[in-house]
Amino acid sequence: MTRPSTPLLDQIELPEELRKLSDDQLPVLASEVRAEMIDAVSVTGGHLGAGLGVVELTIAIHHTFNTPDDRLIWDVGHQCYPHKIITGRRDRIRTLRQENGLSGFTKRAESEYDPFGAAHSSTSISAGLGMAQAAAMKGESKNVIAVIGDGAMSAGMAYEAMNNAGALDARLIVILNDNDMSIAPPTGAMSAYLARLVSGRTYRSLRETAKQLTQKLPKFFYDKAKKTEEYARGFWTGGTMFEELGFYYVGPIDGHNLEHLLPVLRNVRDAEDGPILVHVVTEKGKGYEPAENSSNKYHAVSPRFNVISGEMERTIPNAPSYTRTFARALIQEAEIDPNIVGITAAMPDGTGLDLFGEVFPDRVFDVGIAEQHAVTFAAGLASEGLKPFAAIYSTFLQRGYDQVVHDVSIQNLPVRFPIDRAGFVGSDGPTHAGSFDTTFLATLPGFVVMAASDEAELVHMVRTAADYDEGPISFRYPRGEGIGIELPERGQFLDIGRGRILREGTKIALLSFGTRLQECLSAADELESFGLSTTVADARFAKPLDEDLIRQLALNHEVLLTIEEGAIGGFASHVLHFLLTNGLMDGTANHSLKVRTLVMPDSYVDQSKPDVMYANAGLDRQGIVASIFEALGRDQPAAAGDLRA
Repeated sequence: MTRPSTPLLDQIELPEELRKLSDDQLPVLASEVRAEMIDAVSVTGGHLGAGLGVVELTIAIHHTFNTPDDRLIWDVGHQCYPHKIITGRRDRIRTLRQENGLSGFTKRAESEYDPFGAAHSSTSISAGLGMAQAAAMKGESKNVIAVIGDGAMSAGMAYEAMNNAGALDARLIVILNDNDMSIAPPTGAMSAYLARLVSGRTYRSLRETAKQLTQKLPKFFYDKAKKTEEYARGFWTGGTMFEELGFYYVGPIDGHNLEHLLPVLRNVRDAEDGPILVHVVTEKGKGYEPAENSSNKYHAVSPRFNVISGEMERTIPNAPSYTRTFARALIQEAEIDPNIVGITAAMPDGTGLDLFGEVFPDRVFDVGIAEQHAVTFAAGLASEGLKPFAAIYSTFLQRGYDQVVHDVSIQNLPVRFPIDRAGFVGSDGPTHAGSFDTTFLATLPGFVVMAASDEAELVHMVRTAADYDEGPISFRYPRGEGIGIELPERGQFLDIGRGRILREGTKIALLSFGTRLQECLSAADELESFGLSTTVADARFAKPLDEDLIRQLALNHEVLLTIEEGAIGGFASHVLHFLLTNGLMDGTANHSLKVRTLVMPDSYVDQSKPDVMYANAGLDRQGIVASIFEALGRDQPAAAGDLRA
C-alpha cells in the first residue's frame, strides 16, 4: 500500500523544527499527521479515535511551548500517537504495540518528550502538580501542561489534585479535552473571542487591579465582588466549578481550530500566576470519515483495516471469548435471581456488562472511571442484600484496593469480583497485565479467590459466586478466546476450596491455577513419553486452598510443580506455606519431595503476542517440561520430532 504524501511532515523530526513553521502552515501539517497516523494504525492496530481528536491540539501545544523543557503530560496516553510522530519517533510509528516496538502509551524510558508514563487515567494533574512544585522549589522557570479527557475527569483523583493545585496556587496548566460529555455548549466565534479575551494579559491585569481595589472593601463586599466576577465568567463559559477549585478557567474553545487555539495557548503560556484550566472541545475520530460516523469513533481498531473504506479485517474466533462467556453466564443467573446487579467503572464493553445491560438496563451501573467508588458502591449494595458483581480489570482493581480491604473484606460483605484480563494481555503491555490480583486478594482474611481454567469452569464460577453469600469472592479469567470446550447448560456450584484431578500419575504432579491447565496437560503428554507418570490437577482455588489435594500430591509424587499466571507471592506462596507448616517438605527416609513454582517474571514485561510472552516466561509446555527435568537433576531428552534433537 502506498503511504500518504507528507512533504511538510517530512521536514519535521522534532518539535524545534515544528516551532519554525508559520501559523498558516500548521493546518497543512495537521492533515499530514492525521494521514500518517491513520496509515500507521492500519498496520499496527491500536487506539485511533482519541489520537485523531487531538491532532491540532498536539501541534498547537508543541508549537507554543518549549517541549521537552516544558513538561507535557498526556492523561492515559492512548491519544499520544500524533505526539510520538512529531517527537522523533515517526520512523518507528509502525511498530506501535508490537514486540520490541513503541508502546501504545506514553513511556518515560522511550523519550524525553514523555516526562510521565501513563496508561491508566486521571493521574496527569497530580503528576503535573508535582513537577510544577519541584520546578518552583528549584527556582526553575518552566511550564507544565497536563492534558486530561472529560472521561478521566470522572475520577476523584483528578479533583483531589485540582483542589491541591488551587490551594498551592501552583503554576500549572490543565487542558481539559472535552470530546464526549459536552461540559459546555458548542463553541463558536463569540466563545473563541471571550476565551482569548479572558486569557490575555490586559484582562488579567485589569482583573488583578480590580481585586486589589476590592480588597480595600470590607470582607463581605470583597467576597461578593470576587464571586460576582467568577460567576459572570462562569455563566458564559460553564467554568464555575473549576473556579471554585482555585483554577482560572478559560474556554470553551474549538480544539480543531488553530486560529482559536494558538492565541489562547500563547496567553496562557505567558501568564505568570496560578493554576489555569483551558477547556478545549474536540471530536474523537476527527478528520477520518469512517471514524466520525462510527458509534465508538474507532476507539480501538484491529490491524489491517482498509484506510479508504475503514473496514476492519474480522477474524472468526475459534471459540467465544472469556468476556462474552462471563456475560452470558451472568445474564443466565440474573434471570433466575433478581438481586444480581452489575457494576462497571467505565468499561461496559470490555467487561461484557454492555450485554448484561441490554437485558437488564435497570440492573447495571456504569460509575465512570472511579474504581474506588465502584468497590464501595458495591459494598453498600451488598450490605442491603443485593448481589453485586463488580466487573473490573485486574489492573484497574488495583486502584480500588483500599476499598476492597476496608469496605468489603473487613466487613465480610459478599461482593463478587469478576476479574478480566488476568495474566499477560499482549499489545497493551505491562500497564494492563493482570499480574497481582491473586497476591493482593488472597492475603485478605475470608476472601474466596478462584481462577477459571477454561470457559466451562468460568460458567461454574459465575454460578458459584452468585450463590455464595458468606463473604467476598473473586474469580479471574484472561483476555481473548476460550479453548472451545462445550459449555454446560448452567453452571454448577463448586465446593468452596476444592480442586479437581484431571489425570492421575505416580511420579510428577502438575498443579495449575488458571488457564495454564491446557499447557500442563500438553506437558504431561510429553513427560509420559519420557516414562514420567504425571498427575495433572486444577486447583480452582488459591484461597481457601484444597489442602487435602495438595497433601495427596505432595505425599505421592517425587516432584510437585505449581503453575500460575500471576506474580510471585500469589498461589504458589500459599501452597508453599501450607507444605512448610505441615512438615510436608521436611523429607523422610521414604520420601523427599521436590517443589518448583512457575510464576510470571519479577519484572514488567513489554508488549508482544501473549503466547510469546508466556513462552519467554517459561509458562508453556516446554517451560513446564524443562522445570521438571531441572528438579529431577536430569538432562532433558529430545522428544520425537523435536527440532532440538
